[in-house]
Amino acid sequence: MTPSPIRTALLAYGMSGKLFQAPFLAAHAGFELYAVVERTEQRMHHDYPTIRSYPSVAEVLADSSVELVVVNTPSYTHFDLASQALRAGKHVLVEKPVATSVAQWQELVALAEQQGRHLLAYQNRRWDSDFMAVRRVVESGQLGQLIEVHIRYDRYKPALNPKKFKEEPNPGAGLVYDLGPHIIDQALSLFGKPLATHKVTGKFRPSSQVDDFFSLQLRYPHSLNVWLTSSLLVAAPGPAYVLHGTLGSYQKGRTDVQESQLQQGISPLAPEYGHEQPGQEGLLTLANSDGTLATTADPATPGDYIGLFEAVFQTIRQGAAYPISHEQLLWQNELLESPSTGL
Repeated sequence: MTPSPIRTALLAYGMSGKLFQAPFLAAHAGFELYAVVERTEQRMHHDYPTIRSYPSVAEVLADSSVELVVVNTPSYTHFDLASQALRAGKHVLVEKPVATSVAQWQELVALAEQQGRHLLAYQNRRWDSDFMAVRRVVESGQLGQLIEVHIRYDRYKPALNPKKFKEEPNPGAGLVYDLGPHIIDQALSLFGKPLATHKVTGKFRPSSQVDDFFSLQLRYPHSLNVWLTSSLLVAAPGPAYVLHGTLGSYQKGRTDVQESQLQQGISPLAPEYGHEQPGQEGLLTLANSDGTLATTADPATPGDYIGLFEAVFQTIRQGAAYPISHEQLLWQNELLESPSTGL
């Protein structure tokens, strides 16, 4: 018997809802994209004519037919809105960061267990083509014992964000909480919890009140060191991933095309969706038995965020383990909240 689709509501239809959630909920047969919260202008029906628009979160949570709520609102609201949704008996898919403190995350986990509902994190960058290529190389063992790994997520945005909540020094603001959850999650999914960490943050844009640079060093067993770095003032980004091991090296740019394709209105079901452009291959350099080195281009498989939604579906309908565990999210929040050395 085919499971019924999961009736789903979005709590907003900004960039995240429009690009990263709605197209996949509409494309995946396991979901029914059913409702949205739009307090003022009702825009979503232009893209999805059958959508039900509610003027408040309370009203969408009062709809007993809604099973899953996507919390895709500003970071500082995640804890409160996820709590409300869980108390209303809904499963919750919450955007990054899932909380702004360890205490908040632990409270959400306890509430989900008490309510018998799934609390799931939207960490879509695990399904980027570039990161999936990196994971494949790491798991293949071709590089031998890993010595150092560098993961970067850089942009060039010297102007302050017009969305004031992103620039005011409140919980969840700043680059650590904006781009940090992406690359922290990638590192934790590859290597687990580190033995020790060191964080450096800085403010370099004119009049910035929040961090616009950070670097996290994670130390692992066997002397593996992983650096996670992000900046809003990198005009010429280098490779996003650089890995060095005893048998070779690998580097890969931030080449996933999904976000740009979604901005162009390309459907996740289109044949060209998720395919990187020629020339964006990773570079794999391995030592031969005679000590010489050989570098080859390493093509990536297509990225596909629908993999995240398939995982959500399997967890809710089939009871499968969700790949982004509560424990990993606890470690992430510990790193986000950890003290830093300012620059």
